Amino acid sequence: MIGAKELFGLGALLLTFIAFFPYIRSILRGQTRPHAFSWMIWGASTFVVAMAQLSDGAGVGAWPIAVSGLITLLVAWLAYRRSAGMHVTRVDWAFLLLALSALPFWYFTETALPAVIILTGVDLLGFGPSIRKAYTHPYEENVAFFLLGAFRNAMVLLALEHYSWTTALFPAAVGVACLLFAALVAGRRLVTRSGLP
Repeated sequence: MIGAKELFGLGALLLTFIAFFPYIRSILRGQTRPHAFSWMIWGASTFVVAMAQLSDGAGVGAWPIAVSGLITLLVAWLAYRRSAGMHVTRVDWAFLLLALSALPFWYFTETALPAVIILTGVDLLGFGPSIRKAYTHPYEENVAFFLLGAFRNAMVLLALEHYSWTTALFPAAVGVACLLFAALVAGRRLVTRSGLP
């Protein structure tokens, strides 16, 4: 018999696919132009956090995070392939280098929690290039995707089989970041539509 944790885990996994399928389709159609640097950072950190969560007993709550990490790496590849004409600034490079320099630190930690703290920070740094881009080009991002991401992370939290900082920090922080990013994009659309800078 399937329990509540498994149902939340399956629901979060289903939401992962529901969110990513139209997002990837919109990239292929040229409607969405994600920043490749952000998605590289998110893919690497998300997958490693899933491994740390599994090591701390997250169970089915880690499955959607692991799948999301793999699909995020696919989005990074698509974003890179379609990035002709993308303006990469020194700030974008700084975010990417900061994030990539933090990734090896998880190896040197003796428990999963320091790795999750570092990688959560890395993942949040991944929003940097996208925030910069969305501020000037808010119509090149997909608000619904990030709202679904926030809801999916709430379901991940409900699916966790063991609650600790190691298992809950990442989905909680990323869920809040997705909400804030969606609000930024929606707000910038309103501002640009009204003709303000």
